[in-house]
Amino acid sequence: MTIKRTSKKPIRADKQTVGNVGMYYVCYRLSLFGWNAMPTSRNARGIDVLIYSQDGSVTHTIQVKTLSGFLPVPLGKSLSSTTAAHWPVVCAGVALGEPQCSILSSVEVAENAVIRRKARKTSCWLQTQIYQSPEFVNRWDRIGSGL
Repeated sequence: MTIKRTSKKPIRADKQTVGNVGMYYVCYRLSLFGWNAMPTSRNARGIDVLIYSQDGSVTHTIQVKTLSGFLPVPLGKSLSSTTAAHWPVVCAGVALGEPQCSILSSVEVAENAVIRRKARKTSCWLQTQIYQSPEFVNRWDRIGSGL
């Protein structure tokens, strides 16, 4: 998908706006696959989107991690919030006007996350080359159809 812009400069937006763009873009894409997508309350812990099939027989939870560009994904002090969702989705390149989403399972995030403990502090992240792998990029079919 290409978004036409009048300038080639990256879009500058605060962290919350960037996060909203990613969440609503993910809802839009999931809707194209027939899912009913319900965003949850912003700035609340836990999942970002609940999706359910047209007949209500299948539900999944989505955690959206949105990035302005294409950098490693910060996952916080532990993997618990990201791996609590069925499908963590990395929505990168938002400020460039062409979001690119990587669809990973929570197990794949846990297996590939970098965890560093330094001076009694722990930080976790997902490297760019992992989520930019062709097996994950724009692979909405991994979640399946909501029809």
